[in-house]
Amino acid sequence: MINLVIMAKCLHSICAVSYAVQGNFLQGIIPLPARRTLEKEKIDSLEKLSDYSEKEILQMQGFGKNAVKKLKVYMMENDIYFKNNES
Repeated sequence: MINLVIMAKCLHSICAVSYAVQGNFLQGIIPLPARRTLEKEKIDSLEKLSDYSEKEILQMQGFGKNAVKKLKVYMMENDIYFKNNES
């Protein structure tokens, strides 16, 4: 029984570390699951984000129409846009 308690504590700390978002890129703009996905893809700036089309972002885990809409508005405010879908 003690071994199970120790294992549970170890697993909890491993899970907490693996899902921690390091930076604050787009914090307050899009939900945490979407930010985690961007971090996993090494997208940490609007310039890197502009290398993707809106369609490609929508296919990523954690991104729905609402998150992409918020992201698109934020990007336009900063004069940065998704690449053209036909490219």
